[in-house]
Amino acid sequence: MAIELNWMVYMIRCSDCSLYTGITTDVERRFQQHCSGKGAKYFYGRTPEAVVYVESAHTRSSAAKREAEIKKLPKLYKEQLITESN
Repeated sequence: MAIELNWMVYMIRCSDCSLYTGITTDVERRFQQHCSGKGAKYFYGRTPEAVVYVESAHTRSSAAKREAEIKKLPKLYKEQLITESN
C-alpha cells in the first residue's frame, strides 16, 4: 500500500496583515471555503486575502506536525518562509 502524499500546509494573508496556517488536500477549495465564511473561526472579523505559502507532499500526519511547527514561529520567520518560497 502506497503512502499518499497529497496533503498540503498553507498560509493565508488576512485583511489585518495576520497569517493563518492550515492543512488541506485542496488549497483552492479551502481558500474559497474561508472566503465564503465556511472555514475556520479565525476569519470571523477578518477577511482572507491571498494564499501566500504552500508546502506539498505531506501525509496527513506530517502536514499536521508541520502546521503546528509553523504556528509556533514568530511572524518574522513566517514571512521569511513566504519570501524564500517565491
